[in-house]
Amino acid sequence: MSASAIRPLPLHDDAPPSPIVQLRLVEKRYGEGESAFTALHEISLSIPRGRMVALVGASGSGKSTLLNLLGAVDRPTIGTITIGGRDLSKMSDGDLALFRRRRLGFVFQSFHLLPSLTVFDNVAVPFVLDRQLTRQRRQDIDRLLARLGVADKSQRYPDELSGGQQQRVALARAVIHRPDVVLADEPTGNLDAATGRVILDLLVELQREFGVTVVMATHSDQAAARCDDRIRLADGRVVTVEGAVEVAR
Repeated sequence: MSASAIRPLPLHDDAPPSPIVQLRLVEKRYGEGESAFTALHEISLSIPRGRMVALVGASGSGKSTLLNLLGAVDRPTIGTITIGGRDLSKMSDGDLALFRRRRLGFVFQSFHLLPSLTVFDNVAVPFVLDRQLTRQRRQDIDRLLARLGVADKSQRYPDELSGGQQQRVALARAVIHRPDVVLADEPTGNLDAATGRVILDLLVELQREFGVTVVMATHSDQAAARCDDRIRLADGRVVTVEGAVEVAR
């Protein structure tokens, strides 16, 4: 199946990448008083559109907290996060839920497929919720499942699939609605080394073909090396940045 068959977004290599994600003085604190804990300290970053970005650092460095904030499943204590020109701090909880569904994609270490739905229906969830599962959308899903090598599993359920197959389905669900940003949390963490490499290859290919921005938290040096940019966190602070990501001043 050719890349053109799934109608990827066009990339314009002659134009400088514009920021898709911007954070300004973002802090996240938990608790109050003497028991208060600051998980993120004054994070200010600008992430260009159409890049693949690795969040790296030891456990407890703040990677998961930052992903949760970017995924609009939590709010910063102070500071602003803008994604695709939308200031998340100005959005209601209901608006954030819609934003997550329509403008973000998610890939989890534990796959998080809905067990009662078939492979096809798991990928179709974004369209079903918006009542937009048209004939064209169905064809797009079929093509993408074929592209990822799981077309023959379309009517199977998640517990009938291997871990690698489940993660292929999760990749399809994450990009099918052409989000602004895909957030990946240790996407190869539950897979053996060989399967993990295949999944990472597919993630890189989809990121290039669809022109989406991927922010991936990973402990894997090999996975981080496949990314365009790397942000290293330690104790809730950005310590180094490599690539086109900028530390805002």
